[in-house]
Amino acid sequence: MMFSMINDFPKVNRYDLRSMRVCLCGASPLPAEVQEGFERLSGVTISEGYGLTEAGPTTHCNPINGEHPRGSMGLPFPDTDARVVDEETGLRDVPTGEAGELIVRGPQVMQGYWKKEADTRAVLRDGWLYTGDIVRRDERGFFFFLDRKKDVIKPWGETVYPREVEEILFQHPAVREAVVVGTPDRHYGEAVKAFVVPHEESLVTERELIEHCRKSLAKFKVPVAIEFRASLPRTIIGKVLRRALRDDADMTVAGGQASRNAMCQPERRTP
Repeated sequence: MMFSMINDFPKVNRYDLRSMRVCLCGASPLPAEVQEGFERLSGVTISEGYGLTEAGPTTHCNPINGEHPRGSMGLPFPDTDARVVDEETGLRDVPTGEAGELIVRGPQVMQGYWKKEADTRAVLRDGWLYTGDIVRRDERGFFFFLDRKKDVIKPWGETVYPREVEEILFQHPAVREAVVVGTPDRHYGEAVKAFVVPHEESLVTERELIEHCRKSLAKFKVPVAIEFRASLPRTIIGKVLRRALRDDADMTVAGGQASRNAMCQPERRTP
């Protein structure tokens, strides 16, 4: 969020950002458009990292000096082991390049949740912490975050990672922020919905953004609806509250269904 705000600051060119030497990013995925914009302004390559409260809270980071693949969350820290396993059982390592759940083992991993034995057993197995995050690993050992396992959308029985759709929306010049969630759909099981904060004075329409997505995404990945917002709900540190948006989307669907049901009710007359 901080990098995005710097990029959007109207008077940013009045300031010399070239004095910065190192920039790290965590807490939430870094959109490519935000990263490229900030690096053009500052001349500093952002080193994105990854972690979670249950592990220190950091397990991976890109090298501060030297090249790393665009979009990577980095390499495991020293003394930290990391594997990518199948999402169904968590027992089988998936081949390089394929998506799976990230599990980690190292000195920063927690001993367990306080007085929550069942929750602890669900995420700690044989010393490995099951993160609930879907990643892939390339042939050089760099890891790439795809999405939270619980955020993956399943329209038509297919798999949609919200971040992939968000990256395409970010490429549209009118989009300032974009968050994609799954919403219930009686025909397809789930449907893709996007919440978009447009740049000020933008006249972009829902149809225009949907057509923009169709040019780069498979049909089942294209949002069926886009809701424009002035801002997105966030935590105190600036992370988007995806769950709140998902709840809003569910309520919209439920409300629409209730309205349709009400319209179909036979007329009742008082004797």
